[in-house]
Amino acid sequence: MTRVVIVGGGISGLSLAYRLEQRSPRFEVQVLEKAPRLGGKVGTIASGGFHVETGPNGFLASKTSTLDLCADLGLADQLVRADAEASKNRYLFDEHGLRRLPAGPLDFLRSDLLSWRGKLDIARAWLRGAKRGHGDESIADFARRRIGPEATRVLVDAIVTGIHAGDPELLSAASCFPRFVDMERVHGSVLRGLLAGKPKMAGATPKRTGLWSLRNGLGTLIEALASRLRSRPVVGVGVAGLTRDRDGWTVHGEDQGRLPADVVVLACPAHEQAAIVAELDVALAERLRSIAYNRIAVVGLGYRRADVPMDAAGFGYIAPQRLRRDILGVLWCSSIYPGRAPEGAVLLRIMAGGWQRPEVAGWDDDRLLAAVGAELRLAMGITAAPIFQHVIRWSRAIPQYHLGHAAKVAWIQERAGRHPGLLMAGNAFHGVALNDCTEQATILAEKIEASAALRESGARANAS
Repeated sequence: MTRVVIVGGGISGLSLAYRLEQRSPRFEVQVLEKAPRLGGKVGTIASGGFHVETGPNGFLASKTSTLDLCADLGLADQLVRADAEASKNRYLFDEHGLRRLPAGPLDFLRSDLLSWRGKLDIARAWLRGAKRGHGDESIADFARRRIGPEATRVLVDAIVTGIHAGDPELLSAASCFPRFVDMERVHGSVLRGLLAGKPKMAGATPKRTGLWSLRNGLGTLIEALASRLRSRPVVGVGVAGLTRDRDGWTVHGEDQGRLPADVVVLACPAHEQAAIVAELDVALAERLRSIAYNRIAVVGLGYRRADVPMDAAGFGYIAPQRLRRDILGVLWCSSIYPGRAPEGAVLLRIMAGGWQRPEVAGWDDDRLLAAVGAELRLAMGITAAPIFQHVIRWSRAIPQYHLGHAAKVAWIQERAGRHPGLLMAGNAFHGVALNDCTEQATILAEKIEASAALRESGARANAS
C-alpha cells in the first residue's frame, strides 16, 4: 500500500483523494481538515427554501474536469445549467447607474459604455502585433496595450472584480488569464485567437458552454466526494508540522497525534502550508507565505418578489473596484438557477471587500447589512427589509496571482521536490476556479500514481 495523507478537505483535497482511490486500490488515503466542516470555501447554506453558495457560484464547461467528476460520482442527473437568458443580461453599476453589458458585437456597437474612441481602440487590437519579450505583465498593462486605456478602465476592472476581486495593476496577466496571453503569442492578437477557436466546418459541434451547478447547490458535490471515499475524512484536526526519516513521513497533529505517510499532499491554503513546513524548510515557508489573499464577505438576502421593483431577470451586476463602493457586485441567484428561492421570492448574493476595500469584509453584521441595503436601494430601488439573510466572511478568500506568480510557483515546486513525497495542491498555484482545482487534482493523481509505480518497480529490481 502507498499511504497518502492529504492535508485540506476542500475541493482540491477531496477530489484528489477520490481520483487516487479511483486509480488504484493500493492507495491508502486519509484526508485531514482543520475546520469543523469539509469543502473549504465551497458549500451551500439551505434555509427556508433559500440556497446560498458560500463560495463559488458554479463552474464553466470550458474545462470538463468538474463535469466529469460529477458524472463519475453519479450526479449527472442533478446538474443544472445557468439560465441562458439570464446569463446574457449582465450589468455594470458605475457613475451613470445600472447599465447593461453588451452581449455581442452589435450590442457592443450600440452600447454607451465606451466612447467611439474607446470602441475604435478595441477594433485596432486586430492590427496590433504581439508583445516582444517574455517579461511578466500586469492585467492592466496587457489590456491597455491591446484594447486601450478606456476599455481597460471600464471593462477590465469589472471583469477582474468579478473573478478575482483584485487589482488589475498588480495581478499577472499570464497567471490569471493564460488563455488570452497564449492567444496573443500564437495568433498575434486575442481577437484573432478567439475567432480561430470557433468551429469552421459546416455542421461542426461547438464545445459545451455555459455555467453549471447542481440542483441543490455545490455543497452536494462535497457531500458526494466525502461519502465515496474508503476512509472517511477527519475534520477538526489541524497539522502542526512534518518530519521525515528513511521510513517516510510523519504528519504531526496539533493534538499531538501522529500519522505515518509515504506521500503528503498539502491542499490547504498557502498560509497554512507555510505554517506546516516552517520547521522543515524555512525558505519554502517564506515563499508560500508571500502568496497574498483578499478578504471577502458574502451576504445572502432573500426578498419577496413584489418588494423588488426592477425585473431581476438577469445574472447580476458588478461595481468596479475603482469606484470604491461598499460592495463588489450582486448575483441574482434565483434568476440564474432554478430552485434557489421559494415561490414568490428572490435570492440575491452580494460580495463585499476585495483587494481595494478589505475593511468592509470586517464590518459587524449591522453595519455591513446597512451598507448592502443602501447599495441595493441605489442600484435596484429595493427599500423593503429582506425576509432572509445570511453573512459569510472569508478572511483569506481568493489567492491573488500578483506579478511574478508563475516564477514563484515554479520555485515552490522545485523546492518541494527536494523533499521526496511532499506535494502542494490547491487554488493558490494554477488557477482559482473550481475547474482549475478539479483539473489539477486529476493531474496530481496521475503524478502520484506514476511515482508509486516507479518506486514499486525499483523495489522489485532491488529484491531480485
